[in-house]
Amino acid sequence: MKTIRIIILHTFRFAVPLVAFMALVLVLEGDHALVRLVARIMDPLDVQPYLAEEASPVMLDRDGDILYSFLTRNEQWRFPVSLDKINPLLEQATLAAEDKRFYQHAGVDARAVMRAAWLNLKARRYVSGASTLTMQLVKQRTPTPRTLVGKMQQALLAIRLDYAASKSYVLEAYLNKAPYGGNLVGVEAAARRYFGKSSAELTLAEAATLAGLPKAPTAFDPLRRPEMALRRRDHVLRRMLREDMIATGEYERALSQPLGVRWHEYPTYAPHIAMAFRDSIQERNELRLTLDGVLQARLETFVPHYLKQFDNQITNAALLVVDTQNGTVLARVGSADFNNDVIQGQVDLCRAPRAPGSALKPFVYALALETNRLYPTEGLLDNTLDYGVYNPVNFDGTFSGMVSATEALRWSLNVPAIQVQSRVGVAETMTFMKQLGFDTLHRTAEAYGLGLVLGNCEVRLESLVEAYLALARLGEHAPLRLHNRQPEASKKRVLSEGVALALWNMLEQPFPEETLSNLVRPGDRTTRVAWKTGTSTGYHDAWAVAFNRHYVVGAWLGNNDGRPSNRLIGAHAALPLVSRVFRSLPVMSTPDWPHRRHTLRETAVCAVTGLPKSQWCPAALTAWLPQNQYLHRRCDVHRPGNNGVVDTHWPGAPYTWDLARVPRRTAPAWAAEHYTTTKKEANPESVAPQRHKHLDIVAPANNATYILTGDDRGDRIQLSASNNSTSLHWYHNDRYLGRSAHNVPLYLGLTPGEHRVACMGEDGQTAAVVFTVLAG
Repeated sequence: MKTIRIIILHTFRFAVPLVAFMALVLVLEGDHALVRLVARIMDPLDVQPYLAEEASPVMLDRDGDILYSFLTRNEQWRFPVSLDKINPLLEQATLAAEDKRFYQHAGVDARAVMRAAWLNLKARRYVSGASTLTMQLVKQRTPTPRTLVGKMQQALLAIRLDYAASKSYVLEAYLNKAPYGGNLVGVEAAARRYFGKSSAELTLAEAATLAGLPKAPTAFDPLRRPEMALRRRDHVLRRMLREDMIATGEYERALSQPLGVRWHEYPTYAPHIAMAFRDSIQERNELRLTLDGVLQARLETFVPHYLKQFDNQITNAALLVVDTQNGTVLARVGSADFNNDVIQGQVDLCRAPRAPGSALKPFVYALALETNRLYPTEGLLDNTLDYGVYNPVNFDGTFSGMVSATEALRWSLNVPAIQVQSRVGVAETMTFMKQLGFDTLHRTAEAYGLGLVLGNCEVRLESLVEAYLALARLGEHAPLRLHNRQPEASKKRVLSEGVALALWNMLEQPFPEETLSNLVRPGDRTTRVAWKTGTSTGYHDAWAVAFNRHYVVGAWLGNNDGRPSNRLIGAHAALPLVSRVFRSLPVMSTPDWPHRRHTLRETAVCAVTGLPKSQWCPAALTAWLPQNQYLHRRCDVHRPGNNGVVDTHWPGAPYTWDLARVPRRTAPAWAAEHYTTTKKEANPESVAPQRHKHLDIVAPANNATYILTGDDRGDRIQLSASNNSTSLHWYHNDRYLGRSAHNVPLYLGLTPGEHRVACMGEDGQTAAVVFTVLAG
């Protein structure tokens, strides 16, 4: 009898309050106006704690897609998304699995409560719950004991939350806060981990899989217990069919699909940036970059693939892609593999100081143009140059004689660059380079010396690309923009538009692998491009930068341990990488090249020296020079002589080479071997030279046709004659090239078109040939 009394006592103890509570719920559910009344008479509920969604700190691309993410302080992965970015199938599957009457009840489902109460009473223990999505949200924020009183408290809070917040907000909060196994919280974290896609892209079967997990995330773990997860998925699909959420055909197709779950890593793109800004990202929870996420992902895969061709002789690379118009970084690869300790992949090579080689030459030429010390067409001497302890030579050990400043820069000749550096001065060059953003020039001008133009310093790839961006933006400098917290810096003019455009023209040429042709092909959208390469002394670093009005692309290749390689040549290693990336970028509809407008002016220049023509120059060509340049430096090679004869005078020493200021003195004997002082006479044949062995040009062959091969360093031919044992002076299309001798070869760079080459020996004999060059 005592046992029976105890059972009756406990039954009444729980049943009476339960019946009263169910009656209240039924009344409230039947009359939503009464719900509002109950919610009003109670204290207003602050919904923020219940709907607020903690998020993993993330680094985003320009479109808001995740590039890199970090765990929350609780070591969880959370990527909250708005309801409109979640597949509706996942919403329906969740409601079918957890709360099918979500849109009908007022926060508490009375029918579910009655069913659960009956089942629990029958079992004399807790076997079934009646929690709605709203109640589960309340429980996460305000845990209550699993007793009748606790459930009543939870239910009242759910009613108040349902009244204060819309159903869509409640559903969105639930989907972003529900557990999905391990440290995954929210549907987005689960979808990306299990299926490698966003929650918006889930299929019906995948949505059902996720919807079944919150009930028992450990028991239904799809990675550890796939068979249990599959059963749970199929159960959710049956409930969706029963509730008419899906058609029979959809149900059968989803049921036939495999689970399709595997571990997917979260994105870890641009890891060097993520590590650099880690503290800031975790403090503010988000950082949006200017990067194009799709491009970044593609290039992070492409760079290590590109390096495979070098058979571990070149193990690392860095790459930058910048939008010319707004200066934003579109892609940034800091190393070939961030996780590779062998190559020291965690070192950010976009910021590592390295020797730039000839990549700095354009800026020295630009400064010379800006300060009226050089013209793009001006003749410079490429020949032996002796500064005592410093004897610069070209990369290939050869010399090209007299070349224009444009040819000297385009062919990256060292001796003419030294002459230009000598004109502008090292200290002035350093000041200019710092204005362009180079922040690693810490030594004195005396320490760098004239070798600064050849890259005997260290610069960062970021700084180099920023400087070329100033050229691409026609002389306006501003720092690169990488993220949205970076204030847009005001542009500062460092070069006039005319000088910058002159540099464009001086550096313009097709990429070596592209065909040189005057043939216009219908539909060909290949854009014009300017580029420059650099190779550090000792083959430690290879550089290349290319630009036009749309993009600036720069690359560095090398080894982090400083190991040299004879394959580390800018034109051979870095330029092909840059060209492939550049040509893979979207072609814009806007012009790729700036218009001359009023930045350049048509000027008559001496056909021999390339300087603005004086009244004594026998022939002139038309050239486009920067509008702001003074024309005070005119040709001083041609001067009036006696009896109305025009004399031709050349400088006496290479290191004082300036054809606008030729000293009025007799040239030394060695200089006469380079440039014989001549006179244009009425009858130049009146004194016949003494002839010895007949002089013929062997290469190039007369009436020959040459086809360009597209060699990375340019197609060239060594000039050769039948009498190479003596000094020969060479001319191309009536323009002086330079001197060759038995041990001093001279090369001619080939370009498409008709050509005439002539030479003159010490005895006055001459020879000439004509030939044709075709594009390959």
